[in-house]
Amino acid sequence: MVWGPVVEAEASWADAGTPAAQAHATEAEAASAQAREVFLAGNDLPARWAHRLRFVVLETDFGGGHNFLATWAALRSAARPPGQLVFVAIAPHPPSLAQLRRAHLSLTGHGDPVLPELAEGLIAQWPHATPDLHVLDFDAGRLRLILAFGDAATVLPELVLQADAIYLDGPSPQHDPALWAWHQLRHLHRLAAPGATLASLNTDPAPRQALTRAGFELQHLPPTQHRPAFTAARFKPRHVAPPPPGRRSQPQARSVAVVGAGLAGAAVARALAALGLAVQVFERHAGPALETSGNAAGLFHSIVHVQDGHHARWLRAAALHTERVLRPLIEGGAVPGAINGLWRGEHGLDAAQMQALLARQHQPAAHVQVRANSIAGGPAGWWFAGGGWVSPAALAGHWLKASGAALHYGVEVASLQALGDADPSQAQTAWCLRDRQGSALAIVDAVVLCNPADVQRLLTHPAWALRPVRGQTTILPASATLGLHLPWPVADAGYALRLPDGGVFCGGASQPDDSGTELRDSDHAHNLAGLRRLTGWAGRVDDAALIGRAGVRWSADDRLPISGPVAAWPCRATQLRFAERQPGLHVFTALGSRGITQAALGAELLAARLTGAPSPLPSSLIDALDPARFAVRALRRGR
Repeated sequence: MVWGPVVEAEASWADAGTPAAQAHATEAEAASAQAREVFLAGNDLPARWAHRLRFVVLETDFGGGHNFLATWAALRSAARPPGQLVFVAIAPHPPSLAQLRRAHLSLTGHGDPVLPELAEGLIAQWPHATPDLHVLDFDAGRLRLILAFGDAATVLPELVLQADAIYLDGPSPQHDPALWAWHQLRHLHRLAAPGATLASLNTDPAPRQALTRAGFELQHLPPTQHRPAFTAARFKPRHVAPPPPGRRSQPQARSVAVVGAGLAGAAVARALAALGLAVQVFERHAGPALETSGNAAGLFHSIVHVQDGHHARWLRAAALHTERVLRPLIEGGAVPGAINGLWRGEHGLDAAQMQALLARQHQPAAHVQVRANSIAGGPAGWWFAGGGWVSPAALAGHWLKASGAALHYGVEVASLQALGDADPSQAQTAWCLRDRQGSALAIVDAVVLCNPADVQRLLTHPAWALRPVRGQTTILPASATLGLHLPWPVADAGYALRLPDGGVFCGGASQPDDSGTELRDSDHAHNLAGLRRLTGWAGRVDDAALIGRAGVRWSADDRLPISGPVAAWPCRATQLRFAERQPGLHVFTALGSRGITQAALGAELLAARLTGAPSPLPSSLIDALDPARFAVRALRRGR
């Protein structure tokens, strides 16, 4: 477990309309004024973000979100806004949704008339209280909020970003001395961008001394009639060490070629285009998602595990992000699908042990509950309210179209050639994509390989091996499933869901190390047996009425995807942060059977690593997905 569990704030908010609510509205107005006069003015905002491609704010205690809302209001009214404002905030004890709603709706009719509207937008996207980084986008992506639900002492070492402005906020040293200690504030030296500014209400000598040691030049501003005393600072370290090779980003890249137009490639094109990069997509087939991503439907859902290790934390964060991304698309009719909950079986724990696990991890009921399979009866399983299904082919097509990328279908990339200085010590190079005849297809600053079947061939030394897993799905027509009650997807060593046309989509048949794509009667029989077990359906169907599709998924030995910059060869580092990289060469692949769940967040991680944007994942999960992890492990083991 990286950090957690998360315990929500214990504050008790009065109901709107009562005198207490009026008093709270007054307090909220004061907090908003303080945000403008201390944290915004102390960081010289909005002037410093004028015309910046990206501007990053780091806040150490989100509280009720007043500083964030004031910053959002300033962004809305700025004459010269940045291309994107990224606000990263730590929330040790986040408010519940009900607390947040009561706190901010009491602002209606008081103070800044814009704040209640912005508060409604924050409330609408407020995430579950899980120990993760939660990525929320507002104003068509021009504002991104990354919420870290967890204690600052454990979150700060895990953040990967360069902050242009720091809101050093939080309880007083008397209430939370650990936050203001040197061993915590020293992390700001790593997280601050050159010339970063800082503002804090804390004027105590000890924290100011710690900030000085961290490289900040301080200024104490005495109180005035309109604001309290506070500390302002600018980051001016005496010595700035270069970042380790493994953490080097490539912010100079402006053009990117994505190879592969399945779910992974489509998600990457979307994420990169959103950051303003010129994207080209190359696909050897005549259209997008014509391999495994072309299935009629696929599931997405979270996970619960006793250890809450890297695998569980990654899949939970990815599933929660996928729900946020897909909900407006599905509800708006842009892609076929549904988010009305999903039931998944559990074999290692009984119901009492499952409940105890949820209580121990403080898992919110809005995220996951213990429920029996009410469709077929039987033992308890996990109910994920935010789980559901979507058409992966339609989703990939939508993402590609929305990205505005140049799409090249029926074009196979046969080889890659580094142009100019391809020395790994350099931060920039260029890449030429060539076809089988050796003709140049494109010359770009960076390449992202999302084609698992061919990535081994395009990389001279990939340093990993992907395992093929054959899978076959089955569709039963609506006429053959009359009387089958299937209101939501179910999964347990197989899965089943109802399609919009009334047909039933089921699967589960898979064979590792098998690349065959022919349909097999035995797999149809396996899928139908799973359907009957999961739903209690006892009907019969003519084999001739079955529609099937077989494909091959690819996965790594550790069952985690591969996302990030490719390591230089030979790899001589025994720590990931020291592994040198091939400049501009990235990969996102090995999504296995959870492509829908993992695509969106994995692509956001890759885009952040390629451009230097704040990471949507903590450092330990970045390392868990790093392409160099295999080579580093091999060196550690003496191989």
